[in-house]
Amino acid sequence: MAPSAGQASRAVVSRAYSKSRHGQLHYRVAGSHGSQGPLLLLHPSPLSGYVYENLMADMARDRLVVAPDTPGYGMSDPPSSPPEIADYAAIMLDLVTDLGFGMVDVMGYHTGSLTAVEMSRQSPNVVRKIVMISATCFTPEETQAFRDEYVHKPIDERPKAMAQRWPTFKNEFWRMEKSAHRQFNIFLDGQRNPDWSHWGHDAAFNYNIEAALRDSNHPILILNPEDDLWQYTPRAAKLLKNGRVHDLQGWTHGFLDAETVKVAGLLRGFLDQQ
Repeated sequence: MAPSAGQASRAVVSRAYSKSRHGQLHYRVAGSHGSQGPLLLLHPSPLSGYVYENLMADMARDRLVVAPDTPGYGMSDPPSSPPEIADYAAIMLDLVTDLGFGMVDVMGYHTGSLTAVEMSRQSPNVVRKIVMISATCFTPEETQAFRDEYVHKPIDERPKAMAQRWPTFKNEFWRMEKSAHRQFNIFLDGQRNPDWSHWGHDAAFNYNIEAALRDSNHPILILNPEDDLWQYTPRAAKLLKNGRVHDLQGWTHGFLDAETVKVAGLLRGFLDQQ
């Protein structure tokens, strides 16, 4: 059966490795240098660039798109000690240099969104525009509540916890996902590397996103789906000098796959504006 026009226009997603200060850094890549500049996609913790594959195939029709696995996640080697968001940002900036990019747009999802903003702080001339999926604008009390919720479990306790968490993940947390295959693989991504899988969350809870947003002059679009950060993200609006919060009412985790074309339209509407 011949592919439809929409399928034929989708780019192929390939995989590769780059050397990093922590060993091998795995990334997905699609497209080529087209009419628009490169787009870097940073995943949430404790997942991987796998969450972006469908979006990559669409966005790569007119630009080069790269989705790395944060060190310690997916198939990237871990750091030797727990990193902070500043460390993740420095590694991503190394990747941008290694790939020969002069300037990039960066989209981040939860922990990845913090890394995107920090990249722009460390190298403001490398990052052009930023898209964030949600913002961790917490009070100190809320931060502590999240720390308590995401407490690290010993390895022997994890199999039971996985079995208990799967129905909630499937039916409530990542419920917009249309593919049962992808939904389960995304769930499994979050169970990998139990010795350090909690490092990304710890780094996120340590990061002062409010100060970073207040200082930023970069164009920023914050997408606010009805996920676990829905009620906190709107607080970012008053901090933005050059950006806005866009509510995605009725959408939650899994929306990148369930509404790929609409998400790509939102991104192009923001990123392609001069």
